[in-house]
Amino acid sequence: MKIDGPFYAQLGDAAAESRRLKTIGYDGIYTLEGSWDPFYPLVMAAEHAPGLDLATGIAVAFPRNPMHLAYQAWDLQKFSNGHFYLGLGSQIKAHIEKRFGIAFDPPASRMREYIQALKAIFDCWQHGSPMDFDGRFYKHTLMTPMFDPGPNPHGIPPVLLGALGPRMTEVAGEVADGLIVHPFNSMRFLQNNAMPAVLRGLEKSGRQRTDFILQINAIVITGETEEAISAATESVKGLLGFYASTPAYRPPMEAVGYEDLQPELNALSKQGKWDALGSYIDDDFLEHFTTRGAPGEIAAKLKDKYGQYADRLAIYAPYAAPDDMWRKIIAELKN
Repeated sequence: MKIDGPFYAQLGDAAAESRRLKTIGYDGIYTLEGSWDPFYPLVMAAEHAPGLDLATGIAVAFPRNPMHLAYQAWDLQKFSNGHFYLGLGSQIKAHIEKRFGIAFDPPASRMREYIQALKAIFDCWQHGSPMDFDGRFYKHTLMTPMFDPGPNPHGIPPVLLGALGPRMTEVAGEVADGLIVHPFNSMRFLQNNAMPAVLRGLEKSGRQRTDFILQINAIVITGETEEAISAATESVKGLLGFYASTPAYRPPMEAVGYEDLQPELNALSKQGKWDALGSYIDDDFLEHFTTRGAPGEIAAKLKDKYGQYADRLAIYAPYAAPDDMWRKIIAELKN
């Protein structure tokens, strides 16, 4: 099991931040697409922290044409010497239609074809196959020598799909090289919802579980003092409240009996009461959706919880904490 860490850096601090994360002991780093581009900081990381696995976790797919994204992935795979993973996601309908201004529906079918288009482009460049992809949503039927980058010496970059709903998760198993399990998850949801959907998709494609990468994002609450743990807890409560207010994230809540809380938090979000969301997250909710404990307990708890499932474990801890604390936790995870 490889251990990945969040890479929140922008261009100005990406070099230093990637070196820091490598020193802490992470095997890889992943960018989130928020208020800045998820690809540019990875270019800096590839140069200044060679050997780290680099991933977008995730890049929003639909606003980008598959051909554009293929060139970006190809370049990063070359520049990182084969350490790049292309992590894609659909985002939610409101953002795709209102922020990006493009079509969203039907998301699962659109994403299936998107990944198939990407792989057809990669196959053309790597193996010289004809560029002849003609789908419902995407059409790529021209590739002249001037625009063909040719074979990648480090191979085709893996494509991972971030998914939460059953249909999108099944698409990951069917056409992607791996699944990025959303941090808003619980063991009950992973075992009863996500894994069965992955296996259905793998069966459709004639592949085995060993042919597939499962990256699980784990929200961790820890700290070296009671004050630090309290601050981490409040930060995570705010994050979980934000996730829980989103209708698309209701399935993990249903899996643990919190489905009635979702519309209540959604109503608060529509009133602009974002700061109030975290106060609705109780200890039982935290127990389902996070891994909590003193620093010396975290590695064992994560192994016990995710060890039989995760090929890569991505730690998600949205609060300040000492590097030495994480260095020890990661070292214990690798033992």
